[in-house]
Amino acid sequence: MLSPFTEKEMVVRKEWREMTFRKETFMICFHTWKCEDTGEEFEDEHFAQLNYDQVINQYREKYNIPYPDDIKSIREKYDLSAIKMSHVLGFGDNTYRQYEAGEMPTQANARLIQLAADPRKFLDMIDLSHTLEGSAIEKARHNAERLIDKADKEETVIRNYLFDGKQRSRFTGFVRPDFGKFVEMIIYFCTHQRPWKTKLNKLLFYADFTFFKEYGVSISGSEYYAIDMGPVPDNFNSIFEHLTKIDLLKVHNKTFPDGGVGEKYIPTREFNDKLFQEQELKILESIDDKFKNFSTQKMIDVSHEEIGWQQSFNDSLQPIDYLYAFELKN
Repeated sequence: MLSPFTEKEMVVRKEWREMTFRKETFMICFHTWKCEDTGEEFEDEHFAQLNYDQVINQYREKYNIPYPDDIKSIREKYDLSAIKMSHVLGFGDNTYRQYEAGEMPTQANARLIQLAADPRKFLDMIDLSHTLEGSAIEKARHNAERLIDKADKEETVIRNYLFDGKQRSRFTGFVRPDFGKFVEMIIYFCTHQRPWKTKLNKLLFYADFTFFKEYGVSISGSEYYAIDMGPVPDNFNSIFEHLTKIDLLKVHNKTFPDGGVGEKYIPTREFNDKLFQEQELKILESIDDKFKNFSTQKMIDVSHEEIGWQQSFNDSLQPIDYLYAFELKN
């Protein structure tokens, strides 16, 4: 970005700074452009949004406030209009629509929305509200009962245990863990590089953390842990085993002279880019390009340079905080 005073390129300045939302203070990594000649600092539209989103995400994390896409998906799974969903929950006519558009719910309303995400509790809400009748109530009941049946299936249970059951937090990059996206990221890197599992884990880490560095949220919502060979996704062995069991990945094993065993995974289908935003795809491409010629050992070495890994290595029970993404060195 060019300085409005000198028309020279400005530098990015980052500092930890307090910001206030709803009378509460949060510490964020504040981004600005700085004119080195005049010392003036500026927020462009991207940095203003990134700074604001950091505050909002921390507030939502603190009070477990659902995000707009969560709020919309809860309503859509019951196939109800926003106004009917408002009536079931006892909100004003336009309240639910406003929450879907980005307005922050009150803590009390957030609890009701979260309760409605459970189909069994939603059935109770329908009975208590007395606002739906005729075909509308039958449709809502049918969809809730269908979701209850689906939730009891083995695949849902497995995915929930491995991935989807985690709450949004600084350890998921402030997004709802999305198993489908995470699987596609695996397919993407396995298609482009055929990496050994150890390198694959680092590629996934850098994709999620680099995206967080740029946009304040992760791509997949995966939690990562610091082990001796660098950052790895939570439950990575179980996830890879599950994907091979359902024949989404084929595994290729190799025994090395030192007795170690390496694993590569070959996808059984093509990468589905429809699940990703344009910015997410660009980050995947940039990570692929940056590390495509790195050996597994070099990937381990560069990951050991990251402050997030260094600070988390001695606490194996705590995931790596995504806020360390702002300190990425590679």
